[in-house]
Amino acid sequence: MEKTLQVILGPTGVGKTAYALRQAERLGCPILNADSRQLYRQLPIGTAAPTAEEQARVRHYFVGTLDLEQTYSAAQYEADALALLDALFRDHDTVVLSGGSMLYIDAVCRGIDDIPTVQPETRLHLRQRLEAEGLEALLAELRLLDPVYYAECDRRNTQRVVHALEICYQTGRPFSAFRTGQVAQRPFRIEKIGLWRERPVLFDRINRRVDAMVEAGLIEEARSVLPFRHLNALNTVGYKELFQYFDGEWTLDFALEKIRRNTRVYAKKQLTWFKKDPDVCWVNLDEEAP
Repeated sequence: MEKTLQVILGPTGVGKTAYALRQAERLGCPILNADSRQLYRQLPIGTAAPTAEEQARVRHYFVGTLDLEQTYSAAQYEADALALLDALFRDHDTVVLSGGSMLYIDAVCRGIDDIPTVQPETRLHLRQRLEAEGLEALLAELRLLDPVYYAECDRRNTQRVVHALEICYQTGRPFSAFRTGQVAQRPFRIEKIGLWRERPVLFDRINRRVDAMVEAGLIEEARSVLPFRHLNALNTVGYKELFQYFDGEWTLDFALEKIRRNTRVYAKKQLTWFKKDPDVCWVNLDEEAP
């Protein structure tokens, strides 16, 4: 019988965790997390990681398995997830993978180009340059070092611009030289289920989830990881805004409103990315019975 990886994807706040739990319980299988920030054990509240009770219901993998100072990449996730799936498929006909990190999902489903892992010192250097010189200066340098990628990239996407320069710096080669775009063949069937809600409903859920995170201790969690703010793992909505509150630059109310807004913006980016995939079967959770 052909093995199946059921991929549950969608924007942040849509309800992936609850849906994945129901699917995994129905299928009698474990869940692989595909949220890049839920891998870090110090960030359970701000990343809305599955709770201890939820993990007791269904066996989860790749939740709370890394320390903040450990470097990790989509390429490493691809290798780890494929090795784990090889073992899990010996006992299960279907395994659920759930999350909203676009690159992590693509890494498992399509394969990822063999791009070197960026060293912490390179990442820190580019982060400091971004803060000191701004995005326009880095774009000008990217245009010189990698005109091919410069011509095709989203120049408003700071993270991608910085990452391309990180690879240029670290390898001495253009970032575009590593991008082949070839789709890998997998020894299992892939079934993608996309979850969505009407925009006003989704945005209301996001706003209320931020409030719930604050009540659960998000501010204290962010304060506890403040010494690690330079790490890429904490260049994340929910933490970077609170760091500016801790610095005295923003009021708490303003920081929380920024978290709500930036989370909504990220949700729209996720939907734009996922909607490009013709293999996704979309489910409107607003139409499902409660």
